[in-house]
Amino acid sequence: MNAIANTLSWTDELSLNQPQIDQTHQEFVALLNELGDGLQAAACSPLAVLPIYQRLLTHTDAHFAMEEGFMAATGFAADNCHSKQHAMVLDVMREVLVHTVTTQDLAPMRNLLSELVNWFPSHAEMMDASLVFHMNQVGFDPATGSVSEAALAGAAPISSCGSAGCG
Repeated sequence: MNAIANTLSWTDELSLNQPQIDQTHQEFVALLNELGDGLQAAACSPLAVLPIYQRLLTHTDAHFAMEEGFMAATGFAADNCHSKQHAMVLDVMREVLVHTVTTQDLAPMRNLLSELVNWFPSHAEMMDASLVFHMNQVGFDPATGSVSEAALAGAAPISSCGSAGCG
C-alpha cells in the first residue's frame, strides 16, 4: 500500500493465484487509483469525478456478484460473512453516490476511497483467499462452473467467519 491513503499498488501479496479473481482485483485496484487521481486533480468537481465513481461502483457490483456466484456454486451458506461484507460495501458506495449527486460534496467519497484502500488488502487476504481455498478444495472450475461432486459432498457449507459473529 502507498503512503497516501487514496492509492493502492497491485503486488504479488494481493494475488490469490486464481486468474479470474486476480484479474477482477487488478481492475478494482486500478479503478480505486483512477478515482484517487480524479479526487486529487486540481479544481476537482463532482461532475468530473462521478463517471469514474460510477465505473468503480458498477465494477464492484459485478466483482462481488462474480464471487457470490462462486460461493453459491461451491456450497457457501447464503448468510456467510463474506457476502455480508460485500453487501455493506455496496450499500455505503450507493449512499455516497446519492449524497454526492444531491449535495455536490466530495468529502464522503474521499473518506470512502481511503477506507476501501485500507479495507481491500485485508478482505482479499482473508475472505477472498478463503473462497479460493474452498474453490480448490471442492474442485471448482470457474470457467465452466463445474464442481467435483465427490469433493463437494465431503465439504461442509461455510456459514461464518470462524468467529462468534460477522464483523
